[in-house]
Amino acid sequence: MLSSRIRFIVGVCAMALLGCDGGGAGGTDTIVIGVAGPLELVYGRSMRNAAEMAVEELNAAGGVDGRRIEIVIRDDAADPQRAIAIANEFVRDQSVTAVVGHITSGATLAAAGIYNAPENGLLELSPTASSPLITEAGPWTFRVCPSDLAHGPALAAWLRDRLGRRRAEILYANDAYGRGVLDSFARAFSAGGGTIVGTDPFLPTYVAEPGFLDPYIERAMARRADALLIGGLANEAIEIIRTARRMGFTGAILGADGLLGVEEAGEISEGIYVSAPFLPDMPAPATQQFVARYRERHGTAPDAYAALTYDALRLIVKGIGEVGSDRAAIREWVEGVGRENEAYSGVTGRIAFDANGDAEGKPVVIGVVRGGSIVSATAPAPTAAAP
Repeated sequence: MLSSRIRFIVGVCAMALLGCDGGGAGGTDTIVIGVAGPLELVYGRSMRNAAEMAVEELNAAGGVDGRRIEIVIRDDAADPQRAIAIANEFVRDQSVTAVVGHITSGATLAAAGIYNAPENGLLELSPTASSPLITEAGPWTFRVCPSDLAHGPALAAWLRDRLGRRRAEILYANDAYGRGVLDSFARAFSAGGGTIVGTDPFLPTYVAEPGFLDPYIERAMARRADALLIGGLANEAIEIIRTARRMGFTGAILGADGLLGVEEAGEISEGIYVSAPFLPDMPAPATQQFVARYRERHGTAPDAYAALTYDALRLIVKGIGEVGSDRAAIREWVEGVGRENEAYSGVTGRIAFDANGDAEGKPVVIGVVRGGSIVSATAPAPTAAAP
């Protein structure tokens, strides 16, 4: 990251020479923050719900020194090209002080090339982009979630030590996120004595086509896999799970945080294991207060996309309250969170950043779909009521 940090310093110097103030709302009565994610997908809706809730609460409390907060929300459809277009829009609009987004690793990485332009950088704070490649995305790109380097070992340990499975098949989306899950899980599972019986990539655009996934499940069953790890997003995973159930696969099915949302598939998703940086039954008082407010507002419990978006947006607003709305000043303040500046205490726990903009020490927990919700896998299952 040294070279990218040097580029950042050069960029700030260039802005000073050109007389550019780094953007932001300046002395206006409104602070503008961009929000970008796949709004029509399950996790995008969660992101929007949480961002709007956070802004409503912050403005009700007086905003930032009397200045109201406004969010500009854009739908990237989890498409890297659309993410680039949105990043260009946000960077050009000097009223946008920072960005909460993007959600998926592919979109985050693609947009990072725009947000990290040395001559006009803009803070990109991703709630959930977990690819290890985010670490090297540049000095303006940060995330509040753990990377796949944490998810893979957690899933491997759960599968091996708690479920007693030893032969895993990996189906992964052939993109930055899917490959990250594949690499981190495979290394950890193999190091612990497990066997990876096969690794098959898939293209997300084809998973819903009739019969497309049948050969994948056939191979997994022929290889005597007793577990199926899915490195993909919820909409892709639902199709894989549906096919596996139809074809009679009886092994454990699990995946990283991309699978959050599979619970909406109904009965077929029961018993699916998911690693996550947040679950709504976490006992911390701040978490439970947030869950109660979110549930009251939206009629459902928040997922990790909602909770991490909520924390990311409020963290940015805290920074604006500390140093103002200058883009470079906000970026510098966020970089120091957990070091020069106090760590942020959010609904997902402590947030601090290392020198690469990664969330430092963010834990991963294992959840399971039970009764249509994802709950802690270590929590006791409810007992049936007596007749």
